[in-house]
Amino acid sequence: MSSPVERVLTWLGAWLGVDDVWERPRPAIGRQDVVLAASVEAVSLLALELVRSSGGLDGVDAPVWAEWLAVSTGSVLLLGRRRWPLTVALLAALHMFVAGVTMPQVMAQVSLQIVYFVALLSGVAWARDRRAMVVVVSSIVLFMFAWLTWQFTLGSAVQDWLDEEDLSTDVGFFPPVTAAIAITLLVNAIYFGGAIAGGGVSWRAARQRARLQDQAATIAAQAGRLREQAVIDERLRIARDLHDVVAHGVSAMGIQAGAARRVLDRDPDAARTALANVEEASRDAVTQMRRLLGALREGVGEDAEDGSRARTSEAGVSDLASLVAEVDGQGLAVTLDVVEEQDGAVARLPRGIGLAVYRTVQEALTNVRRHSTADTVSVVVRVDERAYAEVEVVDNGRPRRGTSGSGLGQLGIRERAAGHEGQVDIGPRVTGGYRVRVRYPLGAGG
Repeated sequence: MSSPVERVLTWLGAWLGVDDVWERPRPAIGRQDVVLAASVEAVSLLALELVRSSGGLDGVDAPVWAEWLAVSTGSVLLLGRRRWPLTVALLAALHMFVAGVTMPQVMAQVSLQIVYFVALLSGVAWARDRRAMVVVVSSIVLFMFAWLTWQFTLGSAVQDWLDEEDLSTDVGFFPPVTAAIAITLLVNAIYFGGAIAGGGVSWRAARQRARLQDQAATIAAQAGRLREQAVIDERLRIARDLHDVVAHGVSAMGIQAGAARRVLDRDPDAARTALANVEEASRDAVTQMRRLLGALREGVGEDAEDGSRARTSEAGVSDLASLVAEVDGQGLAVTLDVVEEQDGAVARLPRGIGLAVYRTVQEALTNVRRHSTADTVSVVVRVDERAYAEVEVVDNGRPRRGTSGSGLGQLGIRERAAGHEGQVDIGPRVTGGYRVRVRYPLGAGG
């Protein structure tokens, strides 16, 4: 069983990503790095001169140019904090030590303390090799605290000497020198701990963003594959419809041609009528075939969302009543109205158009049941043989939370309508509810 210390170290290593295979991208030195370094240097030099003017640097023996150099070189380190994070962290630690030994008042300036803090934080946040980061950061922290411990030891010796000579003046619970060193240790523990914690948080946030991006890319790829599969399924359905349309047309032509052959000698008028029917049937079959093939050739379309629906290639407007009856009463009140400008116009609709109308209503009702709060749906079919066949499905609901679809169903409606040169209007209504309306042109060749 592991000890508490081992468990803490294991948790800390996992939190810092020691065994994580992900590597944070290392950007080149960019404009933001230059702006940061230049801004820090300008503020640092201004602060240095303000402190000098207030008498805060009277005890510094180094020349002014050396003080400026110390501030400037510290600021320049920030240029490479993302590109070479561990190198910059080591150089910043060295800079702190040298400046602290030679010019402690300059090293203690807030601006330089910020530089050291950012350098160490960046080392933790941007290091690609996490094990090397732990070694480098641990070495820096141990060295700095060893330096402080040496100062603490020296401070204790001084305090003992002051006590022996009776020169010490206590004004609180702790001896003055020991208290000064102790507060220094506490401040530095917060300082270095905060830099390491901030760097770890930054690294983990970057890793999380990268994972989310990878997941988004995976989802997009999967959605693309599903879309392609939906297209294949829809095109297979269209191909089956094409087979049925052509088979029906060829059968009708065969029957009419056979009838014409039998009466050709004794009843030329009946034979002429039969051949005219053959011509009309062939033209209708060719037209429907071209439209369905056009839907197959067009760019990538989409499938309806209900992939389990039964094959209904023989369906048409006359079958809408049974379709509506299946849905009516299942939480929906569905009405169907068929408006004919000419008597029997619905029965004379081309089979491809009738099937497209049926599919449109089928898909619209499926979408209402799955994704809408509607309780009432109106289905209206209008047929004018001289102009158009139109289907309109209107509901009174709003999108239901948590049920947003892929949009494949609506795009499937659009693709089928495009195969018949139809016009599509799909979307919410200003007065509330949702509408699906498709108008198919009729005319010569239907």
